Amino acid sequence: MAKILYISPENIVGLLSTWKKAHEEAGNECRYVTMFHTILDFPEDICLNLPLITNKSWYINIRRRLQSHWYKRDPDVEKPGNPPWWEPANYWEALYFKARDFLWQRKIEKAIEKYSLENFDIYHFEWGLDIYRDCRFAERLKKAGKHIVTHYHGIDLRNRGVLPKMDALSDLVLTNELDLLSRYPRMKYLFLPYDTEQFPVKKDLNSPLRILHMTMNRYFKGTERIIEVCRQLEKDFKVEFILLERVPHPQAMTIKATCDINIDQISNTGGWGYGMNSVESLSMGICTCTNLLPQYEAFIPDHPFINIDHENLYDQLADLIRNPEKILEKGAEGKRWVRKTHGVKSVREKLYQYYCEAGFIGE
Repeated sequence: MAKILYISPENIVGLLSTWKKAHEEAGNECRYVTMFHTILDFPEDICLNLPLITNKSWYINIRRRLQSHWYKRDPDVEKPGNPPWWEPANYWEALYFKARDFLWQRKIEKAIEKYSLENFDIYHFEWGLDIYRDCRFAERLKKAGKHIVTHYHGIDLRNRGVLPKMDALSDLVLTNELDLLSRYPRMKYLFLPYDTEQFPVKKDLNSPLRILHMTMNRYFKGTERIIEVCRQLEKDFKVEFILLERVPHPQAMTIKATCDINIDQISNTGGWGYGMNSVESLSMGICTCTNLLPQYEAFIPDHPFINIDHENLYDQLADLIRNPEKILEKGAEGKRWVRKTHGVKSVREKLYQYYCEAGFIGE
């Protein structure tokens, strides 16, 4: 039996809960530590509730202003480099993280002792981040002979960059973002795991049809264009458009289950293709639309998505509205595909294959 610990700023899409259950079902022990409770209200295991970090709007706005000033660039724009590296931009940013580590230290060390956090075998550092910005906890683990995994989810690498210390300490580097593979040669790809069987296949459509778009960041999703087109569709076809923005996850899932079409994104500024939003709607048997670049379509040639972009969005949605049987067909196709591709068992088996290759566990 292996003991596995995940460390992450937040349980942002419920992924940590899924991994905990998946590892435990395979006979392993698993815990996860988060630095703060997400506004999307996913369940916690060990939440440190650290100060000076959150995903609330006021904090994000302040951080963005400081980063724009310190970096002399738009912090939403990708950094150059393969991989891009993170270093403090100046004396003030370095001082901020040094002070934050000092402020956090007592609380972190108490949690390490209370929950025996140094007694695991495999450590997953989500977003490529240690609890401390100076990576001192990961360094301690490495000296103790522990196995270290870093997992990047998109903007952590694109916009922030890889911490050199974490790169040196990592035994295995993972991502679920296809575009990152060419930017960080050490990376291995892993689909997002999801309990795809928790929802029945959708069999009926609403009248009027309900079109959904969910977003945490309008820039990354192309939300402004999606709103513009869907408002026009409401006028032209009497459909109902639902926009969910930074809504707690339980509430969002209740609403999502009542919709007929889900629009993920038309922009690739925050990552290619699709994420957990689409995995959820496909699992519900909901017709799902997103923008897939040719490289992504080549990677998943059997995908069930309606491929949309800035220009064809209106026409693609209008075609679905005029042909409701296609909505149900694509929904059923999506359910079959997501079960095969993102089902927990298949994704867990791939992760354990990586563990074997890295020498973490036996065959």
